[in-house]
Amino acid sequence: MVKFASPEEASQKKATRAAFGATLAELAAEGLPVVAVDADLSGSTTTKKFASAAPENEDRLFNVGIAEQNMIGVAAGLALTGHIAYTGSFAVFGTGRAYDQIRNTVAYSKLNVKIAPTHAGISVGPDGGSHQMLEDISLMRGLPHMTVLVPADYAAARAAIRLAAETPGPVYVRMGRASVPCVYAADVELEVGRAYVLREGADATVVACGVEIDEAMKAAEALAAEGISIEVIDAFSVKPLDRATIVSSVEKTGCAVVAEEHSVIGGLGSAVAEVLAEEHPAPCEFVGMRDMFGKSGEFSELMAYFSLDAAAIVEAVKKAMARKAIC
Repeated sequence: MVKFASPEEASQKKATRAAFGATLAELAAEGLPVVAVDADLSGSTTTKKFASAAPENEDRLFNVGIAEQNMIGVAAGLALTGHIAYTGSFAVFGTGRAYDQIRNTVAYSKLNVKIAPTHAGISVGPDGGSHQMLEDISLMRGLPHMTVLVPADYAAARAAIRLAAETPGPVYVRMGRASVPCVYAADVELEVGRAYVLREGADATVVACGVEIDEAMKAAEALAAEGISIEVIDAFSVKPLDRATIVSSVEKTGCAVVAEEHSVIGGLGSAVAEVLAEEHPAPCEFVGMRDMFGKSGEFSELMAYFSLDAAAIVEAVKKAMARKAIC
């Protein structure tokens, strides 16, 4: 049984990236052969906390400088010598600049490398459109052998990093910069291939991941005030996707909305649409970036500007329900 955050825990906010270095330190203390390879961003990615947690960890962090492609190559070599190798950097560099090495060195050979960048999505905020990676889920999801996890909060990120260590082969863990409310209990244990129903409902299904989970829960409250009951599902595991949970929910509600801090092309929305097209066709709306780059601004401002916030989910739910009514 999945444990959810208590009211006290739910009032706290933490960034998913904050779980990275701390969880690696836990894994090392438990005797796992974990190592981290970073590209001159160990403070921001928090892998520096892993190195400083114990004297012996200093030799487990390899900072290759501003050389993300080399970072993947070094991680691949470490994996071949029996280590569980995690890579850091920002998502735009850790997946985009290093895609060829991830594809042909890591995924092709099924190496035990965990691609775990931080600062994904528009939640990078003032860093602007050049640094706001909005196509990384699509890139990683399209790679054979790659598992893709998108945690909604600190506890889920901790669980994802642990799962990556337990899962043979390449794993992508998407983490962000923004502090987000706690959804799960601090010691929650999640599973690859599972989605989690956070709120039950009857009128529409909202499937979300990452920072959009908080927005979906806010949307659920707003819609409940209007007499509309929505089911909120956390698609923590984007690949493999929990087809059964999503299809079962949409069979009940009759329509779906997918919300992600990512392009609507190729990400969670595409994954859900593929499943519904094959197993249970139903009206579906998508909340995400509409084939555009981001821009500089505060996280909350950008969420509203690009129609990724709770208000956008409310509107999408009403559109999906209207389409359901005429089907």
